[in-house]
Amino acid sequence: MLMTQEDRALDSLVRKRVRALRIAHGWSLDDLASRARISASSLSRIENGQRRLALDQLVALARALDTTLDQLVESDTDDVVVSPVRDATHDAWRWPIKADPGMTVIRMRLTAPVRDPATMRAHPGREWLLVLAGTAELLLGDRRFQLEKNQAAEFPTMLPHAFGAVGGPCDVLGIFDRDARRGHRDDTDGARDN
Repeated sequence: MLMTQEDRALDSLVRKRVRALRIAHGWSLDDLASRARISASSLSRIENGQRRLALDQLVALARALDTTLDQLVESDTDDVVVSPVRDATHDAWRWPIKADPGMTVIRMRLTAPVRDPATMRAHPGREWLLVLAGTAELLLGDRRFQLEKNQAAEFPTMLPHAFGAVGGPCDVLGIFDRDARRGHRDDTDGARDN
């Protein structure tokens, strides 16, 4: 079977990816070969394009490299640059994360302080909050945190939480995993103090 130009490009990418992941782990050819239960000479030929990529070896390599077969063989045809989408309902910008379609990045301008702590929400998921400008306040369970520019917080969203601005407008970047994003879809009064 003849390989197309796209097939050759993907084949080359997979080989480079195997080598780069091996090096990132700090492993020699022998180290990875032992973990994948293939010979070091076979691994060397795989990395150098001198041996055909076999599915059983790719599965073993993916497992040994602590990745999935899908991630190991995914193409690089996706756009690298991601454009934001305006979310007028929440007065925020969203950037989709292609590596994990369930995650969302949102830039928000917080203008109001935290509302009544009795309105804190809890839902499955995990959130990350990075302050870009100003000061933000995060209520998390019984604790209260002030986050200055360049400070970040990461927390499970099963803890009741709310956030808002302190002493004027505050710009934040929020990253929501799939479950946390789902927990915020019902917000109609702004994602800024969930």
